[in-house]
Amino acid sequence: MLRRLHVRDYVIVAELELEFGSGFGVLTGETGAGKSILVDALALVLGERADPGVVRPGCERADISAEFDVADEAAEWLLANDFGAEMCLARRVVEANGRSRAYINGVPTAAAQLKALGDLLVDIHGQHAHHALLRCDAQRALVDAYAGLSGLAQEVATNYREWSKLREALRDAEANNAASERERELLGWQIAELRRLAFDPGQWEALIQEQRRLAHVAALVEGASQTVLTLDEGDGAACLLVAQGASRVAALAEYDPALREVGDVLESVENELREAVRALKHYRDRLEAEPHRLVELEQRIAAVTELARKHRVPPESLPHVEQALARRLDELQAKADPRLLAERTEAAREVYRSRARRLSEGRVRGAIDLSTHVSAAMQELAMAGGRFEVALTAVAEGAAYGMESVEFLVSTAVGQPLRPLAKVASGGELSRIGLAIQVITSQSGRTPTLVFDEVDVGIGGAVAEIVGKMLKTIGSQRQVLCVTHLPQVAAQGDWQWSVTKESAGKSVVSRVTPLDHQGRIDEIARMLGGVTVTATTRRHAREMLGF
Repeated sequence: MLRRLHVRDYVIVAELELEFGSGFGVLTGETGAGKSILVDALALVLGERADPGVVRPGCERADISAEFDVADEAAEWLLANDFGAEMCLARRVVEANGRSRAYINGVPTAAAQLKALGDLLVDIHGQHAHHALLRCDAQRALVDAYAGLSGLAQEVATNYREWSKLREALRDAEANNAASERERELLGWQIAELRRLAFDPGQWEALIQEQRRLAHVAALVEGASQTVLTLDEGDGAACLLVAQGASRVAALAEYDPALREVGDVLESVENELREAVRALKHYRDRLEAEPHRLVELEQRIAAVTELARKHRVPPESLPHVEQALARRLDELQAKADPRLLAERTEAAREVYRSRARRLSEGRVRGAIDLSTHVSAAMQELAMAGGRFEVALTAVAEGAAYGMESVEFLVSTAVGQPLRPLAKVASGGELSRIGLAIQVITSQSGRTPTLVFDEVDVGIGGAVAEIVGKMLKTIGSQRQVLCVTHLPQVAAQGDWQWSVTKESAGKSVVSRVTPLDHQGRIDEIARMLGGVTVTATTRRHAREMLGF
């Protein structure tokens, strides 16, 4: 669960260091004080898209870090990605120029990795989550997530794309067989040419070196001979001069032992020179012109170079060219055989349908369970007699999302027929139904921390109290944070913070104050009474809090 959140120079937050408790916590305050900003900061540190506009005016960067207790899936993910599992510290830095950096346990990482970890740590329900439920794709994704089918749904989508690709290939093969035949002939000829060359990139450098040596045999022999003459055979040869110098110094060392070291050096130089002469003579004597081998090498190099130029690659890449051409030829040959391609298409279809059937079975179970629980929750949310149903409609040939479409149907009163959610619910009803769905789906998940950002908009009175009790119930099992304007919801919290906006020179900053008993009474009274807080509203607040 979330333990600490540190925010610096983010929007209107100068610096905040917050320590979170377990259970159900609420954040309250006037509109615009920065309650949702804290939720946005948490989303950012968990991998949401960075925007330079979040940097507080006049500052170089925004810096947010969040510390979590980890267990189960999050701990396994950290270990699997080499971040260690003793702790979890996520950090995000956004520069004023738009660049951002992400860290997990102090190790630089990609924002995508941070988001993958964040999905295992925190589930954020935003202010506009209700409206997203009007989209069929969002409804389908929610049912799949609720039933634990998200991974299977992705596999089905992949299988469908593979099947579709093969179906398209089969149609192309039947329509473009003549053009395919010409391309196959060209590919066959090119592959045969490359295989006749039998080019080995590992021997290419040695081939070049041998050709260069044979092409310059005369120069090599002459150079070696001239060097031997200079060192050992000519007048004033270096070996003779050094030997004479060594002998002279050795004689002088009889008078001054300090010269013995110099004599030793000269003697060593003489030996090294004579060794070099012997090596040069041996090299020169072994050199011989091989005109036939030189011609053979030059022809080989020319053939390799010409073929590499034809394919517009360096010689070393010719084997890769051959492999790519062979793969393309295999593809065309498979396409050229409608029977084989039809068999592969049918096999892909069966893989798709098998997984899609499993997905359908899971969706049926999930739809029934979700429908039952949301319908029950609607009775508590001032929609007595209302019904909710997840309708699954078969899609004849199937689609990337499976073999059925998903649609949320609702009846908000006794005797009313079920109709699509988008066409039936008013704003207030949509808020209540959406909240019921979010609460139910949250209970089925395993994310340790749930955040509800003003999802109670559009409700009030007794319904708001029921919502607060629902969130408190979830808080007995997991950490729940809720940004709310409703005193009925706030009064159910195990702990409460007040968020205020204050002047700081020429700017404003957001402050967060943990509230004690009296502070909670004052804050609930403010939420009840508005600008003027009376003794009556304080009494009412105390009653709501049970103090």
